[in-house]
Amino acid sequence: MSTKEKEKVRPVHEVRFGRVKAAVWENESQNGTRHNVTLQRLYVDDEGQWQTSTSFGRDDLPLLAKVVDLAHSWIYEHGQDNHSRQTDKDNVPY
Repeated sequence: MSTKEKEKVRPVHEVRFGRVKAAVWENESQNGTRHNVTLQRLYVDDEGQWQTSTSFGRDDLPLLAKVVDLAHSWIYEHGQDNHSRQTDKDNVPY
């Protein structure tokens, strides 16, 4: 296993509002860089330990909408160079 593989893979960007978090992940493909987003809700369990969940309640939804919007904006802003090069090269939309 290489040193790079041993390093913990971390998101390239995170957005958090209260207990809701979006993590943006960067993936290289033969078509260029692609971004994926994972969403989590943070909470403290009965033993006082921080945990995460991918389930969201009614009151989480406005925060979820905000973090998704900001994650989308970040990807759009940081994907423009790849988008322009890829579209010019292959004439395929991003």
